[in-house]
Amino acid sequence: MVAGLQKVCNMDLGLLGKKVLVTGASQGVGKAIVLGFLEEGADIVMVSRGLDSLNELAVELKKKYGDNRIIANTCDCTNEGDLISLKQLIEKKWGVIDIVIANVGDGKSVPESIPSINQWKKTWNSNFESALQTARIFLPMLEMSHGVILFISSIADMEAFGAPTDYSTAKAAIIALAKNISRKAAPNIRVNVISPGNVYFEGGSWDEKIKEDKKRVDEMIKTIVPLNRFATPKDIANSALFLCSGKASFITGTNLVIDGGQTVGVI
Repeated sequence: MVAGLQKVCNMDLGLLGKKVLVTGASQGVGKAIVLGFLEEGADIVMVSRGLDSLNELAVELKKKYGDNRIIANTCDCTNEGDLISLKQLIEKKWGVIDIVIANVGDGKSVPESIPSINQWKKTWNSNFESALQTARIFLPMLEMSHGVILFISSIADMEAFGAPTDYSTAKAAIIALAKNISRKAAPNIRVNVISPGNVYFEGGSWDEKIKEDKKRVDEMIKTIVPLNRFATPKDIANSALFLCSGKASFITGTNLVIDGGQTVGVI
């Protein structure tokens, strides 16, 4: 049994029958978002680059929710060809997409103030180009459905917390991208961003750091996060569901920070 298949959210958000694409869906925040939308009655296209974990999750979800509500497909969201193929698959299967969650990202980089060209390109592609290309390919379908784009960023997009320079810059660029799209694609499409703080899940980067030095991590969280804990993927997923629902119909161009108060003093 795949861990984490418990109900994520029981709010009635009017998402029944909505067609939703979630990238980076095989673990962590992406996985929690998938579970949340399925519980609300939406149909899901879940993609990631890794085939094994995606297929394992898809098997469990199809047993619970049915084959016809879930499409699982490998996709490199930095690759235009992969995204075009994914779009064609969705058009053939459903003919429409209502919501796109751009969740691909990787915070691993190097401590140098300006990383090497190759490292910068790698981080930029993973964290910005993946989001940009996903939005570009699916924008026409979302215009037809009067849909929603939600980008998952990071509080590293707001201030220098010691995160890698290339990662922080790419995440900041997502905010600029989202705000510009939100104005130019309105009123047909709503576009928002979620910037999570420190999110813990098994197999994630914080899980690795805790295994290395739990005491240091615990002290850090108590010092810098007023709520004295990590966010859970479910915390992020619940907010994602709201922002993509009709209950948030007058919210666009917004960055929702979910960090337990970590950035409360940052202007």
